[in-house]
Amino acid sequence: MTSAEKTLWSAPSASRPVTANVRVPGSKSATNRALVLAALADSPSTITGGLRARDSVLMVAGLRVLGVEVDAGEKLAAPVWRITPPKQLHGGDVGDVARVDVGLAGTVMRFLPPVAALADGPIYFDGDLYARSRPMGTLLQSLRDLGVRIDDGDRGTFPFLVEGTGTVPGGLVELDATASSQFISALLLAGSRYEHGVEVRHVGGPIPSQPHIDMSVEFVRAAGGTVDASEPGRWVVTPSVLRGREWSIEPDLSNSAPFLAAALVTGGTVTVADWPAATTQAGDALRHLLREMGARVELTTAGLTVSGGAGVHGLEADLRDVGELTPTLAAIAALADSPSRFTGIGHLRGHETDRLAALAREINGLGGDVVEEPDGLLIRPAKLHAGVFATYDDHRMATSGAVLGLAVPGVEVEDIATTGKTLPDFPAMWAAMLGADGDRDPDGAHETPAPTGAHS
Repeated sequence: MTSAEKTLWSAPSASRPVTANVRVPGSKSATNRALVLAALADSPSTITGGLRARDSVLMVAGLRVLGVEVDAGEKLAAPVWRITPPKQLHGGDVGDVARVDVGLAGTVMRFLPPVAALADGPIYFDGDLYARSRPMGTLLQSLRDLGVRIDDGDRGTFPFLVEGTGTVPGGLVELDATASSQFISALLLAGSRYEHGVEVRHVGGPIPSQPHIDMSVEFVRAAGGTVDASEPGRWVVTPSVLRGREWSIEPDLSNSAPFLAAALVTGGTVTVADWPAATTQAGDALRHLLREMGARVELTTAGLTVSGGAGVHGLEADLRDVGELTPTLAAIAALADSPSRFTGIGHLRGHETDRLAALAREINGLGGDVVEEPDGLLIRPAKLHAGVFATYDDHRMATSGAVLGLAVPGVEVEDIATTGKTLPDFPAMWAAMLGADGDRDPDGAHETPAPTGAHS
């Protein structure tokens, strides 16, 4: 489908300060880590509050290809999912290769090949067209170093064949994870099942998205695995039995970003329910980042409340650990009263799209003043106008356009349905927040429920 053929969504503008209570669905990062560990466990597991969206649907489908039973309802809408691992993960039979579709999901394309290496036959991996442009060579070479046979035609990306033999020797691997922290997480999640475990040593520059690695370590330990992360840039996973358990998934804090941004840019108040007091989620950084951009922020037992009204200010910040927040922060910065500079995010060029180039192109297309820098973005105040905001099949680009539309009448976001990757029913949630849908609470706030099957 060409850009001209994609459906345009008229981003609603806010005629008054937004006042709403919002529930966001479960964390994609947590859901897919829990699914992988449940598939590698010695007994069944349950997952409560898991995300029902394209990325988790693809993960479930991929695990089923490997012989894992996942009882999650016809549309993953059951409140509790049950995962039953097989005694032996399965690959294809002779002359019949098992096939896994990774879509454009980073967690699926990076986490499943190390798991598939433990299967007893070949597994063919492919995905959406743009998946073939995402960094994969480092992970494929790391798996080869650990004793896995992979046929990728020397391309270093999709499609490729993992020739599972039922076991992986494991051991020491050195890699450069500056392109994606998921290379490390992928090996940590599967390493407990390798014969000699895995020792991962990072040999490159600063690693992006460190909180996601911390989450992986926490999850492996919660499943009964042993991870030594005491030395910076080195992780040692010893061979061990992973236990089936109950997993309770937190709300996706990064997906709360556009809703909290709405409070700041409209001078309103938005509360995201069930915000954890302590978490490894990168989205928790919104608390201090939005405060620095002019918001009042309060964490209570009811959730995280963000209020605007004192203006929107520019921000200088290193976003290396929280790069996924960049599209929303860039939208806020384009509406600010002073310049912003975001650094440490060169790795975003390898996400669903080149997010730095895409953000600069689309905001500037609305009259903005964004300069793409080698490792980040410089965003200066400018008067924005109506126009089309392209999304490049990137869910966070789509929500960024929605934030801009709150303050700029006439913004049309291309292919808003791409938000279904991690945030199903986003248009309905957005409309409810703005009061176009839903009932008012006694205090005047609109209750914006999480999508069907999401964490509550």
